[in-house]
Amino acid sequence: MVVEMRTYKTKPGMRSEFLEIFRSKSTPAHIAIGMKLLGPFSSIEDPDTFFFMRGFPNAESREPMKAQFYEGELWKGELENILMPMLERYDVVVVDDPESQIRW
Repeated sequence: MVVEMRTYKTKPGMRSEFLEIFRSKSTPAHIAIGMKLLGPFSSIEDPDTFFFMRGFPNAESREPMKAQFYEGELWKGELENILMPMLERYDVVVVDDPESQIRW
C-alpha cells in the first residue's frame, strides 16, 4: 500500500467549514474511486490544522486514481473553487510499505 500522509493548515477559523465540506463531498468521492481514507484528525494544538491519510493499492495506481478525482467534475466544477481558498498551505509525504498489514 502507498499512503499519502497529508497535513492541512486552513486560514484562521476555516477548519470546521473545510472539514464539513471535506467529509460530506470529498470523502465519498475518494472512496468511490477506491482510495482509502483515514481521518481527518484535528490538531489539539492548532485550531487551524488537521491531518489525514489517503491510501492507494500500490504506486502504479496512485497517479491514475488522483487524476480521476482532480480531473473530475466534482473537483473542477465545485470543490477546487471552494476549498483551495480556505487553505494557507498543505504538505504531503508519500510512504510505501508493501508488507503493511494495515487494513482500513
